[in-house]
Amino acid sequence: MVSEIINPTELKKVDPVFGQLSFNDHEQIVFCQDKDTGLKAIIGIHNTVLGPALGGTRMWNYENEWEALNDVLRLSRGMTYKSAITGLNLGGGKAVIIGDAKTQKNPALMKRFGEFVHSLSGKYITAEDVGMETADMDTVREVTPYVTGISEEKGGAGNPSPITAYGVFMGMKAAAKYQFGDDSLEGKRVLVQGVGHVGETLVDHLYNEGAQLFISDINEARLLELSKKYKAQIIAGNEIFNQDLDVYAPCALGATINDATVNEIKAKVIAGAANNQLADEKVHGAILKERGIAYAPDFLINAGGIINVYAELEGYDKKEILRKTENIYKTTLDIFSHADKNECTTHQSALSIAQSRIDNRKLALKK
Repeated sequence: MVSEIINPTELKKVDPVFGQLSFNDHEQIVFCQDKDTGLKAIIGIHNTVLGPALGGTRMWNYENEWEALNDVLRLSRGMTYKSAITGLNLGGGKAVIIGDAKTQKNPALMKRFGEFVHSLSGKYITAEDVGMETADMDTVREVTPYVTGISEEKGGAGNPSPITAYGVFMGMKAAAKYQFGDDSLEGKRVLVQGVGHVGETLVDHLYNEGAQLFISDINEARLLELSKKYKAQIIAGNEIFNQDLDVYAPCALGATINDATVNEIKAKVIAGAANNQLADEKVHGAILKERGIAYAPDFLINAGGIINVYAELEGYDKKEILRKTENIYKTTLDIFSHADKNECTTHQSALSIAQSRIDNRKLALKK
């Protein structure tokens, strides 16, 4: 039998995890595969200094496994700082399932994924994210207790999307206060990119406040429906950054602020629910600062969701969920003030404050 000859050019991609640009001293990366259900998933555990790593599961039809790995690395890191800046005793983790949630997701696949989560013995606690529903978390709950965001009927806090949207709304109002001197969004031209569960709820808050609404999404039927409901103008995806806006709210996938768009953005405030909005945190954050655009760090203002599911672990009620979420307004203003005082970007400011909390906890554990 002739041995297979491996072409040396196929060996260029070495160190698939440690060599990734998005790798940030992650504690653990778990690759999950099950042939019977077709499950292919990656669980990223970034940091557990403050507590177990809690973060949602995203199901997405990634172009390749490298893209999925990069996504879970960036998302899990973001969860670490999201919990830290919000004052929660949680670490950062995230999971991605490779596949089309509309056609490939089923109870057997979700249960098998739940078994992988269970094998980590609570180091990672999952929840819902893009491509997931509360019902999916109920299914996962059948095989592991290490899941949040389950339905209220089963004793959970329910769908976190409304609370996520409310936190973004609070952060947006704080950014408006900083940029315009008034936190009212009445009459402000606001574009919401991505009108899924979180995006639509944010649109509803903005509509009730009297904002001039613009919406964009890949789902044309949904756009038409919400355009009528909220009297919002539909903007094609390739025209988003040509609009004369007061606020740009990215609420779909990340990295919309990148080399191609960062100098085209005309909005004076950026405040949205999407994770990892800056393709390059340092470069694009600095350009936004130079251009005088007030950027509300995504991992701060979209923390309402994790506040909501954290209630299942700590046992606090809806009133306390809302109080903690409303506090995003104050924290956002504090971040803007800290950034001005230290002559750094708002993203750097939020990261440094979050990292300080983690470092202090680390020192306390060593004593």
